[in-house]
Amino acid sequence: DMSNNSFDVSEIPVWFTEIQSLTTLVMENTQLEAHIPVNLFSLPQLETVVLSNNKLNGTLDIGNSYSNNLTVDLQNNSISDFTQKASYNMVLKLVGNPICQGNGAAERYCTIQKSYPSNCTPTNNCTTAVCHSGSISSPYCKCAYPYTGTLHFISISFSNLENSSYFRTLAGSLMSAFLSNKLPVDSVSLCDPTVNLYSYLQIKLQIFPSGLDHFNRTGISTVGFLLTSQSFPIPNYGPYFFIDEGYCCFAGAKKPSKTGIIVGAVVGGSFVLVLLILGARFCAFHLKRKAKRAVQQSNPFANWDRDESSGGVPQLKGARWFSFEELRKCTNNFAEVNAIGSGGYGKVYRGTIASDQLVAIKRAQRGSLQGALEFKTEIELLSRIHHKNVVSLVGFCYEQGEQMLVYEYIPNGNLKDGLSGKSGFRLNWMRRLRIALDSAKGLAYMHELANPPIIHRDIKSTNILLDDHLNAKVADFGLSKLLADTSKSYVSTQVKGTMGYMDPEYYTTQQLSEKSDVYSFGIVLLELVTARAPIERGKYIVVMVKDAIANSTDQYYIRDILDPTLGSSAKLGGLKKFVELAMRCVKDYSCERPTMGEVVREIENIMQLASSNKNSETEFASSSNEGMSDWGKAFDYSGGFLPRDLEGHW
Repeated sequence: DMSNNSFDVSEIPVWFTEIQSLTTLVMENTQLEAHIPVNLFSLPQLETVVLSNNKLNGTLDIGNSYSNNLTVDLQNNSISDFTQKASYNMVLKLVGNPICQGNGAAERYCTIQKSYPSNCTPTNNCTTAVCHSGSISSPYCKCAYPYTGTLHFISISFSNLENSSYFRTLAGSLMSAFLSNKLPVDSVSLCDPTVNLYSYLQIKLQIFPSGLDHFNRTGISTVGFLLTSQSFPIPNYGPYFFIDEGYCCFAGAKKPSKTGIIVGAVVGGSFVLVLLILGARFCAFHLKRKAKRAVQQSNPFANWDRDESSGGVPQLKGARWFSFEELRKCTNNFAEVNAIGSGGYGKVYRGTIASDQLVAIKRAQRGSLQGALEFKTEIELLSRIHHKNVVSLVGFCYEQGEQMLVYEYIPNGNLKDGLSGKSGFRLNWMRRLRIALDSAKGLAYMHELANPPIIHRDIKSTNILLDDHLNAKVADFGLSKLLADTSKSYVSTQVKGTMGYMDPEYYTTQQLSEKSDVYSFGIVLLELVTARAPIERGKYIVVMVKDAIANSTDQYYIRDILDPTLGSSAKLGGLKKFVELAMRCVKDYSCERPTMGEVVREIENIMQLASSNKNSETEFASSSNEGMSDWGKAFDYSGGFLPRDLEGHW
């Protein structure tokens, strides 16, 4: 699925028509133009083509050698004619094209048929109100401006959509979640259940405000976050996601009446003299306070702990200082509904700062602060690093005994959750290769281009985050070390890290080097192939892979421990070389491991091999594999073997 990408305006690539194993092609809203090549539809395994919301035009010709199960969705393009009008009886959607105007409007492919009753939530024993100015009558017959969007359910456990009891259960679950989180919601309305091409159940949701007839911005933010965070279960419905339609009905300030203006002017004038006198008295006080605040803003480190344990005042490049009050407001007073993660350090909150930028705020809890030196290290390192595959530091707060780091918000969680299915998507082989390449590039930048070089010291799948396009970014630099003396290949230091990922040579010698990160990265590569934790049921992943290789009888030698969601190992181009690279990274002696630069080049070669392999599960040939039909079949990835003082993920 390559939908909603900002590609340059172009025709459908000719080489698409040469992918004999192509089963599903989804490119909605990607600026495709011109005509659709007829030989695209003759691919023997092609079953689904979704190219809606583009600029495709001319006459649609599907030919006569298409699959018996072909579904084509070309809604909202500029197609003017269709060659097989009378003879074509497969699923075809052309709504929103010129062909559906005038006499063509009655054609089967120009109409949207609803398969199920609307099942809109009924009113609660009241008469539907007559509303004006765009407001809508709620289930309690009150006119209001609801927050509207669509719920997409990926794997429901029922098939009878005419049974209204399922929808009453859904409405009850939603209201229970809203009320338990003390959100300003009066009622919800559910309408128009439909099943899309991917067998996802879609339901239109209207959320009505309590008290007033509109939501304020905070209300919309908290309600939207509760839905998008999937923080409450819905019986029989399974995993879901929510896409809103925006909200344009925020309350505006009411204009005062003329009478009010006159009265205000008279009353206000009577106090002018008194205010002038009081202003003179307090003028000196306010000027002094303003001057003090200006000094604090120009030097936010004035109160930085200067003892040896803190390491002195941070030296920053680009990150800004936030006051405690700023971060308190943007997280709604650190409301629980804004919490998106937690660990031994405290919690991570989602918030929106003044520039409307979405951020993740890592707040250390009192009594278990990260440590002034580690806090300072993370600030300094992240403020110096600027790379697309490393999480960006927006700023920090060091005030009122608080330690908070403000990062760019990464919406799709970490790699560990992505592999286990907890993030709500599946990762096919080519996507896993891309994640490996992205994170390798981030590490190679730290080792080879940063000045001085940086050793991360805690590479693991929970410290590799996935953005909205599933690009990987390396995160969490609390344990990182600078290799300040570039004449030495290592730095002697106290052993820290996460069990299962830790370089055994570093553990025994206490000599940390860039090759220690390479070892940890090799464990991550093995996770990408197996979807297993580094230590699972007392077994170490490196040993399991070695045993699988030793006991193999063919070239697909780790099929017994391969992540089953990847499918047949025979279809995974470059798998053997990928595993061999991982095993080189986890060699016992650092001198036998590759550098991260060499790892990057090797993964690039593997991706080329995988793309050219006709049996390979490329993003284009198997984009349907990124669906959720096998939700929950991945290995249990919970293995809790990590001591609290060694964990550092967020």
